Amino acid sequence: MDLRIFTEPQQGATYDTLLAVAKATEDLGFDAFFRSDHYLRMGSADGLPGPTDAWITLAGLARETKRIRLGTLMTAGTFRLPGVLAIQVAQVDQMSGGRVELGLGAGWFEEEHKAYGIPFPKEKFARLEEQLAIVTGLWETKLGETFSYDGTYYQLTDSPALPKPAQSRVPVLIGGHGASRTPRLAGRYADEFNMPFASVEDSERQFGRVRAAAEQAGRKGSDLVYSNALVACVGKDDAEVARRAAAIGREVEELKANGLAGSPAEVVDRIGRFAEIGSQRIYLQILDLDDLDHLDLISSQVQSQL
Repeated sequence: MDLRIFTEPQQGATYDTLLAVAKATEDLGFDAFFRSDHYLRMGSADGLPGPTDAWITLAGLARETKRIRLGTLMTAGTFRLPGVLAIQVAQVDQMSGGRVELGLGAGWFEEEHKAYGIPFPKEKFARLEEQLAIVTGLWETKLGETFSYDGTYYQLTDSPALPKPAQSRVPVLIGGHGASRTPRLAGRYADEFNMPFASVEDSERQFGRVRAAAEQAGRKGSDLVYSNALVACVGKDDAEVARRAAAIGREVEELKANGLAGSPAEVVDRIGRFAEIGSQRIYLQILDLDDLDHLDLISSQVQSQL
């Protein structure tokens, strides 16, 4: 079971804070550092000092880390044109020496679009399908050949399809709870399917749908990595768990029901339940980015037991 650190910087974080978390992620033996792609805080957080851009952040971290994978859960398709996104991701992959992964979603948070003047189209999912076809098509085009695409929302004519990523294939992540369209897209395009903030039972059902969709697309269900994203709140005792829950504005019992919360032994047991239904990777949503002792505890007493 891979453990990856997943951050939500729109809630309030500087680049320096994210760098400190990324370096701790690397030093403590975690597999990867991922971040969300949002420009506006959610809930009661103040969001100060303001948003950081996902791909600019990852470009910086690409030069300041050496081992960990870097990526997004999920890049909002509404934020970037697919040709531009293909260039950005390929360049950051080169800057990292081939350590980048692209999580791509349709985009959903209308308020942040209004706040920053970003169009929020109605046909987000159909656009996402075209974006996936274009981004992967550009990367797969052989050197010296060109790529063209004539879609409903995007048209490309004789693109040189450059630059190329350092990796022969940048892993593409698709995720979500949708019962039909999401599995179909994942079955066709994804290297990894991520089930965010869901129960063991719901994850098992969705993994089954994705495996079936992959087979319908002419692939093996086992061609994909299956993963979960879950909020983490781990403490060496009940008092520490309660303190960490209070720091992120959550209740301990709710976190135990819906996330990975409690003592290291409790969290190891719960991760085991996800492993039993085929989850191979857990993204630990870390909401208090100043609490690096939290990462240390997870590394030494949870990750070491998996």
